[in-house]
Amino acid sequence: MRWYFGAAGAHVIDDHQGSTRLAVLDGWRAVSILAVLATHLLPLGPKAWELNTTAGPFGMALFFTLSGFLITRFLVRNQDVVDFLIRRLFRVVPLAWVAMTVIALMDHAPLSSWLANILFYANLPPAHLTRAGLHLWSLCIEMQFYVAVALIVRLFGRRGLWLLPVLGLAVTVARVVGGAQVNIATYYRIDEILAGATLALVFSGWMGPGPARVIGRLNLYVVIGLLAVSSHPSAGFLAYLRPYLAAAAVGITLFRPSMPGAKLLQTKLLAYIATVSFALYIVHVPLLTTWLGDGSSKVIVYAKRPLVFLITFALAHVSTFYFEQPMIALGRKLSGRWTRRAAVTRAADVTAR
Repeated sequence: MRWYFGAAGAHVIDDHQGSTRLAVLDGWRAVSILAVLATHLLPLGPKAWELNTTAGPFGMALFFTLSGFLITRFLVRNQDVVDFLIRRLFRVVPLAWVAMTVIALMDHAPLSSWLANILFYANLPPAHLTRAGLHLWSLCIEMQFYVAVALIVRLFGRRGLWLLPVLGLAVTVARVVGGAQVNIATYYRIDEILAGATLALVFSGWMGPGPARVIGRLNLYVVIGLLAVSSHPSAGFLAYLRPYLAAAAVGITLFRPSMPGAKLLQTKLLAYIATVSFALYIVHVPLLTTWLGDGSSKVIVYAKRPLVFLITFALAHVSTFYFEQPMIALGRKLSGRWTRRAAVTRAADVTAR
């Protein structure tokens, strides 16, 4: 069951009434990837405003929030960690490994760097990220979270998910103590995923109607504005609240899906961008290390940007529908086999008793 905030207050709704909410999440995913593309591919305002430096953390905070929310929501419903890991590995690893191998060849990376990337610890000091793969630090954090949350659920069961909000606050405290406003090391960044995980617990009704009621009453546009400010290099202490502002923005639209702002997120265009978002993220930076990103002047560089966008979206479309989706389907098939086998084993154990 989940808590929904409406005009009459917070009340429980059935889990099957989630199609609108999924559309909202697709919209947020599209917003997040568009912000990341903008920070790398477009000149955003006067340089002195540092909007390019702002758009990246803004988009990644939303991206991580969505990841933490969806993963935790899955584990609230299904605590089979093998099923979970099979699905996630087949969603992320195939394209990631192909990209990492190509990038390692492009950058003539040493074996130690290539291994650090394919084993997803390249973001940890000393970082082993390559020039064409600088953005892949986020995949490392994602994969580290998958392994950690699977281990937590394996050891403590469903109740282990209560550790996620606690760990998130601990990471935020560590960021404050270490002065890490924006950092790619997992122990200084994973609170953005854990804030999304906490939102999933609220959304699933684990914390009762109070938090849902509070989030539902927040002003979406004020929260988005604060999120943007918290992503600016001059944000000061507000930067440490970025994970929770991103989670609050997503949460408002989850609890009030019929509000105008939420409806803007539910378009077919944004749904398509969300569908190809993972591939968009993977391929756009390597393209910038080729001829497409070279130029003797900014005029020449930005004159090529329409072509960069066109090739990025074309590659993302092909990757999504002709490579990633078959891999995802294979993962689901394997997870289905595992689930059926586990069910037979449990039935045999019960019969033996």
